[in-house]
Amino acid sequence: MKNLKMIRVIKDYTQLKVEMETGISQSTLSKYERGDLMPTTENLLILAKYYHTSLDYLMDLTDKPTPYPPKK
Repeated sequence: MKNLKMIRVIKDYTQLKVEMETGISQSTLSKYERGDLMPTTENLLILAKYYHTSLDYLMDLTDKPTPYPPKK
């Protein structure tokens, strides 16, 4: 999950900052970023909203970090 780590680094966030603002533990984030653990759907949604990106980007299915337009 290279994009998950990349977006955090680009935004200059630490794993601790992400933990404090999302409630996802630093150790869990680290495992996600290393590919040792697959994120739950709930955590993917939390992270996509937090980083203002799409689930596809976080899961390395696209290189475009822009989120999809909101549902009307």
